[in-house]
Formats: sequence, structure tokens, C-alpha cells
Amino acid sequence: MKLLFAAILTAIFLFSCSAFAADKGTFSTKPTLNQGKKWRIGYYEGGEYYDYKGWFIATIAGLMDTGWIEKATIPIAEGEYTTAVWNWLATNMKSDYIAFVKDAHYSAKWDDKLRAQMTEEIIERLNNQKDIDLMLAFGTWAGKDLANNRHSTPTLVLSASDAVGAGIIKSIEDSGFDHINAHVDPSLYERQILIFHDVINFKKLGVAYENTVNGKSYAAIDTINKIAKKKGFKVVSCFTQSDIADQDAAGASVLKCMEKLCGEVDAVYVTQQGGVNSKTIPQIVDIANKNRIPTFSQSGSQEVQAGLFMSISNSGFKYVGQFHASLIAKVFNGAKPGQLDQVFEGPPKVAINLKTAQLIGFDPPMVLLGATDEIYK
Repeated sequence: MKLLFAAILTAIFLFSCSAFAADKGTFSTKPTLNQGKKWRIGYYEGGEYYDYKGWFIATIAGLMDTGWIEKATIPIAEGEYTTAVWNWLATNMKSDYIAFVKDAHYSAKWDDKLRAQMTEEIIERLNNQKDIDLMLAFGTWAGKDLANNRHSTPTLVLSASDAVGAGIIKSIEDSGFDHINAHVDPSLYERQILIFHDVINFKKLGVAYENTVNGKSYAAIDTINKIAKKKGFKVVSCFTQSDIADQDAAGASVLKCMEKLCGEVDAVYVTQQGGVNSKTIPQIVDIANKNRIPTFSQSGSQEVQAGLFMSISNSGFKYVGQFHASLIAKVFNGAKPGQLDQVFEGPPKVAINLKTAQLIGFDPPMVLLGATDEIYK
């Protein structure tokens, strides 16, 4: 048990002392105006996804905590949609410094044709109307569409699974553009797979993902294969549909893969993709529990609360929201996004669902519970 505890702690704190490039300068985060006017913010996402909504709301909360926005309770609609949150911010939020431009919320709805059209519309607006001072680009699609030299508007890329691997930025230390900054946590998925393996000691790990460049990036397949070789377990893949307009079809493909994988493996890594959402997660949980298969959520503890077995907690997105709020504040105080640190590693927290553990026949040892910060029943 002591060896298990030590292994868990090693996995959680992996690379926590690594040195990465910090801000290239000292920049204030104090609320300030844009030459006497409010700073205007726009938003672009590839489509609706739970993490985008969570990261966005947490960033707003961070801006409230630092005085850029007056504190208020944000009405949160169910599901993955950010439109209602944006409309509330544009019409009801109180701030002397920031404005969320009402018609500057863009979602490509996972539609390739709409995405191409929307990208051109946004870039044309940034270059010609010049009524947006900062863009928030959520996810890989939005990051890839705006991380280029076709415009010069400061842009922060949030919630992209692997910004380097997806080609959004040049490297962890350098985005490659003065006006682009993309959040990276370089060891997150390695930490996740290592702790899951240390706890379950699986021989076959199931992973469902879309067999595309983006899909492999979302699922961190290169990282999983590297650890599999090191630890001696087999990766069993099943291919889904993800970045498509028909999200019901995406969800059905995930459920089909879950049924298949649970008959072939002894653990499943539930990856971030369009078909894993508030509608399908209860069914994913039912399939896994019926087959007594432990699951690990790549996304975080909100899916553990919904019934998946375990994850590394994202602490309700609080800390990454504070990080992005500080980036926004620094940009509005004169920093170029490319001058700011892109690395943020969340605090080491583990989340476990004890009810699910009981249903799959796993009795968590006390040493594991001792390393757990979020326990759901």
C-alpha cells in the first residue's frame, strides 16, 4: 500500500517542478481603460462543449475577483451552450472597464462549411471594423482558425487539448505570434494515465476517439501510446465521430464504442470529444458499470460527479479561470499575448466516485482516499 501511495503521489506531482518560460516582462493586472473607453471582447468556439462553458465562466469569475467586473451571480443554463451566458454578460453585466460585444459571439456548431464562412467573417471584422480589442478562442478549431498572421488582434486560445500538437502554437515557450497566447499543460495527460494505471494496473486500456489529426490530438493518443510502451499495457482503440454538426450521431458513435470496448478491455479512458456530453455521460456510466469497467475522465471532476470512476480534479475550473483572467488583465495593460507565459498546471487534486467504485467492485484503499480531494457518493 505504501508503494501505491508513493506511485500515486509521483504521478500527481509529475513535472510540477519543471521550469518553463515565464512572462517576458513585468505587467500590471490593475483595471484600466482603453484610452478612456471600455475594452471590447469577442468570442469564437468550434461548437458547444462543456469545458468551454466551464472555462469561460471561471474566467469571468476571475475578472470579477480582480475588480474588472462587478461581482454578480451569472445565470447558468443547462447543457454546453455559452450563448445565454454571453447574452447576459452583454446586456446585464456591470463593468467600468470591459464590454462583451453582443454580436461578437461566434459558434461554428461543429459544421465545416459554417466554420470556413465564420472564420472569414471574424477576420474581416477584426481587420476592417476593428471593434474588437481581444478575442477568446475556445478549442482546437477556433485556435487553429485565429492563430495566424491574417489579423493582429490579441487572441487567447483556451481549452485546446494539445495546442502544440494541433499546430496552433510553435512551442510551449513561444506561440510564434506576438498576438497569440494558447494555454498549455504539458504533462496533464501523462499525469492522468500514470495515476489511472497505478490505481487500476490495467493490461488493456480502451480509448474511443475520432481518427483524425484533431481527434488524436484531443485524445492525447501519442502520450497514451508512449506510456503504454513504458508500462507494458495494450491500447485498444475504437473510432468515433466528433467534430460534426450532428451531435446526436457523434454521441451514438461514442456509445457504440463504449459497448465494444467494455467487452475487450479492463479500463477505459473517456476522452474529450463532441459525443461525450451531458446527454451521453449517464449512458456511458451505465455501460461501464454494467460491465464493471473502471473509467477515467480526461475532462475532469464534473464527469466524475456525473458517475465516471475517477479523474484529476479541475477544481471547478477556478484556478485556470484565474490564470486566464490575469492574461486578459495583462494584455489590457500593454502586454502582447506572445510575451505572456502559456503554461498553467492545475493544482494536484484527485476526484473519485465511491458509488461507481462500489458498482464496479473496486474497494479503494485508504491510502488512495488519503490522496483524494474530491469524493462523490
